[in-house]
Amino acid sequence: MLTTTSRGISGRLDRMGMPPALFWGYIAVLIFMIGDGVESNYLAPHLAKHGFTLDSAATIISFYGITVTIGSWLAGALSTLWGPRRVMIIGGAIWIIFEILFLAVAMPAESFELSLLTYGIRGVAYPMFAYAFLVWIQAATKPEQRGSATGWFWFVFTGGLPTLGSAVAFGAIPLIGEYATFWLSLVLVCIGLAIGLLALRESTGFAPLIDQEYRAQHSTGRILLSGIDILVRQPRVGIAGMVRIINTTPYFGFFIFLPGFFTDQMGFSQSGYLALITIMGLVGMSFNPIIGRLSDQIGWRKILTFIGGLGSAVSMLLMYFVPQWTGGNYVLSLVFACLYGITLCGYVPAAALIAALCDKQDKGNAMAIYCLAAGLSTFIGPALYRVLNAEVGITGVVWIYAGLYVLSAALSWFFLITPADPGERHRVAHDNQRADLETEFS
Repeated sequence: MLTTTSRGISGRLDRMGMPPALFWGYIAVLIFMIGDGVESNYLAPHLAKHGFTLDSAATIISFYGITVTIGSWLAGALSTLWGPRRVMIIGGAIWIIFEILFLAVAMPAESFELSLLTYGIRGVAYPMFAYAFLVWIQAATKPEQRGSATGWFWFVFTGGLPTLGSAVAFGAIPLIGEYATFWLSLVLVCIGLAIGLLALRESTGFAPLIDQEYRAQHSTGRILLSGIDILVRQPRVGIAGMVRIINTTPYFGFFIFLPGFFTDQMGFSQSGYLALITIMGLVGMSFNPIIGRLSDQIGWRKILTFIGGLGSAVSMLLMYFVPQWTGGNYVLSLVFACLYGITLCGYVPAAALIAALCDKQDKGNAMAIYCLAAGLSTFIGPALYRVLNAEVGITGVVWIYAGLYVLSAALSWFFLITPADPGERHRVAHDNQRADLETEFS
């Protein structure tokens, strides 16, 4: 029986757009991703100082990126088959086991092969833990709250990786050293897993997202294949996946050339540039739940189109050109970088929208495509820069990135229409009300 205090807390969470039954899942993901993000800014230099070349360290981290992409797809596909909670537990267990092997065996031995294997396999873990919870959110949350609930997910996800994770590393390394800080990250991940295992009790995530009759009629392989052939059966899921890829393709591409652009061409110091990017990330992170809640009020597709697609195209161009027009003015550069971080939050409703394009049987499969798209963008952004830079230069690449955002806006507006969208429900209600009035006065 709920006490008055617990009912009051639940009411406040609900008004904030966070489903009260999933509260501990958000806390679990936050702490887990803090642990995962501890190493994000010092792993490669640490390896390079302890028996590895920079090239071999880059190879290890690149392979890790590939397994992250695989884990992103598995998070959705396996949630359909086994249920999100089980996938979160498996992801957490993989992270812990292979991190111990990486720290206790591969790194002390300074073995490239063992490091590639252990750290690489660990890459499937965090997407399975975090993105399985995102699937859980879409399955358990009422439609009118899915945008807000997704915004809170991205708030805790990016709050952990890399924001607070990097802060933990910054504070811990001077006190206990780099190697011991890796072990601290393991402790944090264990805490996050324990919270998710013990405190998160919402019933939807405990069961497969397909009914038992469907499960009995299809093999495991066929069900997993549904996480791929949904692109043929539900073409709009593929379109939504393209929109999600575009979401962060320029973002990851920027980090190839923005450091040099701001420091070499605009004259910023390295610390000044890092501060700019950090503040941009913090501001963007803070707006995730705000824009998610707004999308539940005026419509997912509207936010995705006008703030996400068109907004990001304009703000990204301003972030690139305003520093050049103003002779490297730092304050204005910071303002437009933060604006870009805010407009990226316009893509928050994409998860709610892609899940709404399908029935319950395919919800996990649709989310598998969403998660896969999120992983693919980490490769496509830098790859596009490498391919296009020699032909069109940095400025040309920036315009192409802007064109991709405009394309995502067009795809969202013309193809991602669903009755579950709050904006569509409001439009239908308004049309019905107007029809009733016309009938009454005719």
